[in-house]
Amino acid sequence: MATDPRYLVVASDRDPVASAVVEQWGAPPATGEFVDGAPIRRLSEGALLLRRPVLHIHDEHVDRRLPSPWREHRLSLVFPSIHRSERNVDCLTVHPIGNPGPNAEVGGEPRTLCPTDPRRMTHTLRTLAEVGGPVGWSATFEATHHGPSVDAPAFFVEIGYGTATDPPPDAVRVLAHAIPRLEADPDDRVAVGVGGGHYVPHFTELALRRRWAFGHLLSRHALAALDAATARAAWAGTPDAAGIVYARAEDADLPVFKGLGTRARDGDAPRRGGAQAPTGASRPASGT
Repeated sequence: MATDPRYLVVASDRDPVASAVVEQWGAPPATGEFVDGAPIRRLSEGALLLRRPVLHIHDEHVDRRLPSPWREHRLSLVFPSIHRSERNVDCLTVHPIGNPGPNAEVGGEPRTLCPTDPRRMTHTLRTLAEVGGPVGWSATFEATHHGPSVDAPAFFVEIGYGTATDPPPDAVRVLAHAIPRLEADPDDRVAVGVGGGHYVPHFTELALRRRWAFGHLLSRHALAALDAATARAAWAGTPDAAGIVYARAEDADLPVFKGLGTRARDGDAPRRGGAQAPTGASRPASGT
Protein backbone atom coordinates (compact mmCIF):
# COMPACT_ATOMS: atom_id res chain seq x y z
CA MET A 1 0.00 0.00 0.00
CA ALA A 2 1.39 3.41 -0.93
CA THR A 3 -0.41 5.87 1.30
CA ASP A 4 -2.59 3.87 3.64
CA PRO A 5 -6.26 4.87 3.36
CA ARG A 6 -8.21 5.43 6.53
CA TYR A 7 -11.75 4.69 5.37
CA LEU A 8 -13.76 3.04 2.61
CA VAL A 9 -16.80 4.68 1.05
CA VAL A 10 -19.40 1.98 0.30
CA ALA A 11 -21.85 3.27 -2.31
CA SER A 12 -25.00 1.32 -3.12
CA ASP A 13 -26.07 1.51 -6.77
CA ARG A 14 -29.65 1.12 -5.54
CA ASP A 15 -29.53 4.24 -3.40
CA PRO A 16 -30.31 7.53 -5.21
CA VAL A 17 -28.02 9.67 -3.04
CA ALA A 18 -25.08 7.28 -3.26
CA SER A 19 -25.51 7.03 -7.04
CA ALA A 20 -25.69 10.81 -7.47
CA VAL A 21 -22.61 11.40 -5.31
CA VAL A 22 -20.59 8.74 -7.14
CA GLU A 23 -21.56 10.37 -10.45
CA GLN A 24 -19.93 13.58 -9.20
CA TRP A 25 -16.67 11.69 -8.63
CA GLY A 26 -16.56 9.96 -12.01
CA ALA A 27 -14.18 6.98 -12.11
CA PRO A 28 -11.27 7.47 -9.68
CA PRO A 29 -8.13 5.38 -10.26
CA ALA A 30 -8.51 1.64 -9.63
CA THR A 31 -6.31 -0.03 -7.02
CA GLY A 32 -6.19 -3.35 -8.85
CA GLU A 33 -8.24 -5.10 -6.16
CA PHE A 34 -11.85 -6.22 -6.38
CA VAL A 35 -14.85 -7.20 -4.27
CA ASP A 36 -17.31 -9.51 -6.04
CA GLY A 37 -15.93 -8.27 -9.37
CA ALA A 38 -16.25 -4.56 -8.55
CA PRO A 39 -13.01 -2.55 -8.46
CA ILE A 40 -11.85 -0.83 -5.30
CA ARG A 41 -10.93 2.71 -6.36
CA ARG A 42 -8.73 5.35 -4.76
CA LEU A 43 -11.09 8.24 -4.04
CA SER A 44 -8.51 10.43 -2.26
CA GLU A 45 -5.30 10.03 -0.30
CA GLY A 46 -7.27 8.90 2.74
CA ALA A 47 -10.26 7.18 1.15
CA LEU A 48 -11.16 4.22 -1.03
CA LEU A 49 -14.42 3.76 -2.95
CA LEU A 50 -16.39 0.58 -3.52
CA ARG A 51 -19.67 0.44 -5.45
CA ARG A 52 -22.11 -2.29 -4.46
CA PRO A 53 -25.16 -3.59 -6.39
CA VAL A 54 -27.16 -4.30 -3.22
CA LEU A 55 -28.98 -1.91 -0.91
CA HIS A 56 -26.54 -0.86 1.80
CA ILE A 57 -28.83 -1.42 4.80
CA HIS A 58 -28.97 -5.11 3.87
CA ASP A 59 -25.31 -5.49 2.80
CA GLU A 60 -24.54 -7.50 5.92
CA HIS A 61 -20.86 -7.85 6.86
CA VAL A 62 -19.68 -6.26 3.62
CA ASP A 63 -16.34 -5.63 5.36
CA ARG A 64 -15.68 -9.37 5.46
CA ARG A 65 -15.70 -9.41 1.65
CA LEU A 66 -12.73 -7.06 1.38
CA PRO A 67 -9.30 -8.38 0.34
CA SER A 68 -7.33 -9.47 3.39
CA PRO A 69 -4.92 -6.46 3.48
CA TRP A 70 -7.86 -4.07 3.80
CA ARG A 71 -9.66 -6.28 6.33
CA GLU A 72 -6.55 -6.35 8.48
CA HIS A 73 -6.18 -2.58 8.11
CA ARG A 74 -9.65 -2.23 9.71
CA LEU A 75 -10.84 0.62 7.54
CA SER A 76 -13.83 2.60 8.71
CA LEU A 77 -16.85 2.32 6.43
CA VAL A 78 -18.75 5.41 5.26
CA PHE A 79 -22.16 4.87 3.64
CA PRO A 80 -23.67 7.77 1.63
CA SER A 81 -27.45 7.36 1.63
CA ILE A 82 -30.91 8.82 1.29
CA HIS A 83 -32.53 9.84 4.58
CA ARG A 84 -36.23 9.11 5.01
CA SER A 85 -38.48 10.43 7.76
CA GLU A 86 -42.19 10.60 8.48
CA ARG A 87 -42.07 14.40 8.35
CA ASN A 88 -40.03 14.49 5.12
CA VAL A 89 -37.51 16.84 6.70
CA ASP A 90 -34.90 18.33 4.36
CA CYS A 91 -31.52 17.93 6.06
CA LEU A 92 -28.04 16.43 6.03
CA THR A 93 -27.58 13.72 8.64
CA VAL A 94 -24.80 11.61 10.15
CA HIS A 95 -25.33 8.59 12.40
CA PRO A 96 -23.76 5.41 13.83
CA ILE A 97 -25.32 2.08 12.91
CA GLY A 98 -26.90 -0.81 14.75
CA ASN A 99 -30.18 -1.71 16.40
CA PRO A 100 -30.37 -0.86 20.12
CA GLY A 101 -33.69 -2.68 20.54
CA PRO A 102 -35.33 -5.99 19.61
CA ASN A 103 -36.35 -4.98 16.07
CA ALA A 104 -34.20 -5.12 12.94
CA GLU A 105 -36.70 -4.13 10.28
CA VAL A 106 -34.21 -1.92 8.42
CA GLY A 107 -31.21 -4.23 8.22
CA GLY A 108 -28.72 -5.42 10.79
CA GLU A 109 -29.53 -7.66 13.73
CA PRO A 110 -31.60 -7.12 16.88
CA ARG A 111 -29.76 -5.66 19.86
CA THR A 112 -26.55 -5.48 17.85
CA LEU A 113 -24.45 -2.31 17.63
CA CYS A 114 -21.55 -1.83 15.22
CA PRO A 115 -18.23 -0.22 16.14
CA THR A 116 -18.07 3.56 15.67
CA ASP A 117 -15.49 6.07 14.44
CA PRO A 118 -16.40 8.99 16.74
CA ARG A 119 -13.83 11.57 15.70
CA ARG A 120 -14.27 11.03 11.96
CA MET A 121 -18.06 10.90 12.24
CA THR A 122 -18.11 14.15 14.21
CA HIS A 123 -15.76 15.78 11.71
CA THR A 124 -18.27 14.78 9.05
CA LEU A 125 -21.10 16.52 10.90
CA ARG A 126 -19.05 19.70 11.27
CA THR A 127 -18.03 19.68 7.61
CA LEU A 128 -21.63 19.23 6.46
CA ALA A 129 -22.69 22.12 8.71
CA GLU A 130 -19.92 24.38 7.43
CA VAL A 131 -20.31 23.55 3.73
CA GLY A 132 -24.06 22.93 3.67
CA GLY A 133 -25.14 25.88 5.82
CA PRO A 134 -24.22 28.59 3.29
CA VAL A 135 -26.30 26.86 0.58
CA GLY A 136 -29.30 26.34 2.86
CA TRP A 137 -28.79 22.80 4.14
CA SER A 138 -28.64 22.15 7.88
CA ALA A 139 -26.76 19.24 9.44
CA THR A 140 -27.65 17.04 12.38
CA PHE A 141 -26.70 13.82 14.10
CA GLU A 142 -29.24 11.03 14.29
CA ALA A 143 -29.37 8.40 16.98
CA THR A 144 -27.96 4.93 16.33
CA HIS A 145 -30.37 2.96 14.17
CA HIS A 146 -30.61 0.39 11.33
CA GLY A 147 -28.15 -1.89 9.57
CA PRO A 148 -26.16 -3.37 8.07
CA SER A 149 -24.24 -5.30 10.67
CA VAL A 150 -20.49 -4.93 10.18
CA ASP A 151 -17.39 -5.62 12.27
CA ALA A 152 -15.59 -2.46 11.17
CA PRO A 153 -16.21 1.07 12.50
CA ALA A 154 -18.98 2.57 10.37
CA PHE A 155 -21.45 5.42 9.94
CA PHE A 156 -23.97 6.80 7.45
CA VAL A 157 -23.90 10.24 5.75
CA GLU A 158 -27.33 11.14 4.38
CA ILE A 159 -29.46 13.62 2.49
CA GLY A 160 -33.13 13.94 3.41
CA TYR A 161 -35.15 15.66 0.71
CA GLY A 162 -38.81 14.91 1.22
CA THR A 163 -40.84 13.58 -1.69
CA ALA A 164 -38.70 14.81 -4.59
CA THR A 165 -37.73 12.19 -7.16
CA ASP A 166 -34.03 13.02 -7.27
CA PRO A 167 -31.68 14.32 -4.58
CA PRO A 168 -31.15 18.11 -4.83
CA PRO A 169 -27.93 18.91 -6.73
CA ASP A 170 -26.70 21.41 -4.13
CA ALA A 171 -26.93 18.82 -1.34
CA VAL A 172 -25.26 16.19 -3.54
CA ARG A 173 -22.37 18.59 -4.16
CA VAL A 174 -21.98 19.10 -0.39
CA LEU A 175 -21.58 15.35 0.18
CA ALA A 176 -19.36 14.92 -2.87
CA HIS A 177 -17.06 17.64 -1.53
CA ALA A 178 -17.04 16.48 2.08
CA ILE A 179 -16.76 12.69 1.90
CA PRO A 180 -13.29 12.40 0.28
CA ARG A 181 -11.84 14.78 2.91
CA LEU A 182 -12.86 13.28 6.24
CA GLU A 183 -10.39 13.57 9.11
CA ALA A 184 -10.31 12.55 12.76
CA ASP A 185 -9.40 15.41 15.11
CA PRO A 186 -7.20 14.00 17.92
CA ASP A 187 -8.09 16.97 20.15
CA ASP A 188 -11.74 15.91 20.40
CA ARG A 189 -12.95 14.22 23.58
CA VAL A 190 -15.00 11.11 22.88
CA ALA A 191 -18.26 10.14 24.59
CA VAL A 192 -21.38 8.04 24.27
CA GLY A 193 -24.50 10.21 24.06
CA VAL A 194 -27.64 9.09 25.91
CA GLY A 195 -31.12 10.57 25.65
CA GLY A 196 -32.86 13.14 23.50
CA GLY A 197 -35.02 12.70 20.43
CA HIS A 198 -34.15 10.81 17.28
CA TYR A 199 -32.17 13.80 15.92
CA VAL A 200 -30.38 14.18 19.29
CA PRO A 201 -30.18 17.99 19.07
CA HIS A 202 -28.28 18.31 22.35
CA PHE A 203 -25.39 16.21 21.06
CA THR A 204 -25.44 17.89 17.66
CA GLU A 205 -25.07 21.24 19.41
CA LEU A 206 -22.26 19.97 21.66
CA ALA A 207 -20.34 18.58 18.69
CA LEU A 208 -20.64 21.84 16.76
CA ARG A 209 -19.86 24.14 19.68
CA ARG A 210 -17.43 22.07 21.73
CA ARG A 211 -14.72 19.48 21.24
CA TRP A 212 -17.03 16.57 21.92
CA ALA A 213 -16.93 13.69 19.45
CA PHE A 214 -19.69 11.13 19.81
CA GLY A 215 -19.77 7.44 19.06
CA HIS A 216 -23.04 5.68 19.78
CA LEU A 217 -26.06 7.93 20.33
CA LEU A 218 -28.94 6.29 22.16
CA SER A 219 -32.19 8.21 21.89
CA ARG A 220 -34.73 8.43 24.69
CA HIS A 221 -37.04 6.24 22.60
CA ALA A 222 -34.40 3.47 22.53
CA LEU A 223 -33.84 3.56 26.28
CA ALA A 224 -37.19 1.93 27.06
CA ALA A 225 -36.10 -1.33 25.43
CA LEU A 226 -32.35 -1.11 26.08
CA ASP A 227 -30.84 -4.01 27.96
CA ALA A 228 -27.57 -4.07 29.87
CA ALA A 229 -25.70 -6.10 27.23
CA THR A 230 -26.57 -3.61 24.49
CA ALA A 231 -25.62 -0.68 26.73
CA ARG A 232 -22.23 -2.35 27.24
CA ALA A 233 -21.94 -2.78 23.46
CA ALA A 234 -22.56 0.96 22.98
CA TRP A 235 -19.72 1.69 25.38
CA ALA A 236 -17.38 -0.93 23.89
CA GLY A 237 -18.22 0.25 20.36
CA THR A 238 -17.18 3.84 21.14
CA PRO A 239 -13.35 3.72 21.22
CA ASP A 240 -11.46 6.13 23.49
CA ALA A 241 -14.67 7.16 25.28
CA ALA A 242 -13.98 9.46 28.23
CA GLY A 243 -17.49 9.06 29.61
CA ILE A 244 -21.20 9.22 28.89
CA VAL A 245 -22.97 12.52 28.27
CA TYR A 246 -26.65 12.47 29.24
CA ALA A 247 -29.26 14.74 27.70
CA ARG A 248 -31.23 14.57 30.97
CA ALA A 249 -29.79 14.13 34.44
CA GLU A 250 -32.30 11.41 35.34
CA ASP A 251 -31.07 9.17 32.49
CA ALA A 252 -27.78 8.77 34.37
CA ASP A 253 -29.64 6.76 37.01
CA LEU A 254 -30.80 4.04 34.60
CA PRO A 255 -29.52 0.66 35.85
CA VAL A 256 -28.27 -0.44 32.40
CA PHE A 257 -25.52 2.21 32.53
CA LYS A 258 -24.27 1.33 36.00
CA GLY A 259 -20.52 0.79 36.01
CA LEU A 260 -20.05 1.58 32.32
CA GLY A 261 -18.33 4.94 32.37
CA THR A 262 -18.18 8.15 34.30
CA ARG A 263 -20.87 10.74 33.79
CA ALA A 264 -19.39 13.48 31.63
CA ARG A 265 -20.67 17.05 31.69
CA ASP A 266 -21.29 19.28 28.68
CA GLY A 267 -18.52 21.63 29.79
CA ASP A 268 -15.91 18.89 30.18
CA ALA A 269 -14.81 19.50 26.59
CA PRO A 270 -13.50 22.95 25.62
CA ARG A 271 -15.25 25.20 23.17
CA ARG A 272 -14.16 24.99 19.56
CA GLY A 273 -12.40 28.04 18.18
CA GLY A 274 -14.63 29.77 15.65
CA ALA A 275 -17.40 27.20 16.16
CA GLN A 276 -20.62 28.12 14.43
CA ALA A 277 -24.05 28.03 15.96
CA PRO A 278 -25.85 24.70 15.51
CA THR A 279 -28.09 24.55 12.48
CA GLY A 280 -30.74 22.13 13.73
CA ALA A 281 -32.54 19.44 11.77
CA SER A 282 -34.64 21.45 9.34
CA ARG A 283 -33.71 23.36 6.26
CA PRO A 284 -34.01 27.16 6.71
CA ALA A 285 -36.77 28.89 4.76
CA SER A 286 -34.16 31.04 3.00
CA GLY A 287 -32.31 28.00 1.65
CA THR A 288 -31.92 27.32 -2.03
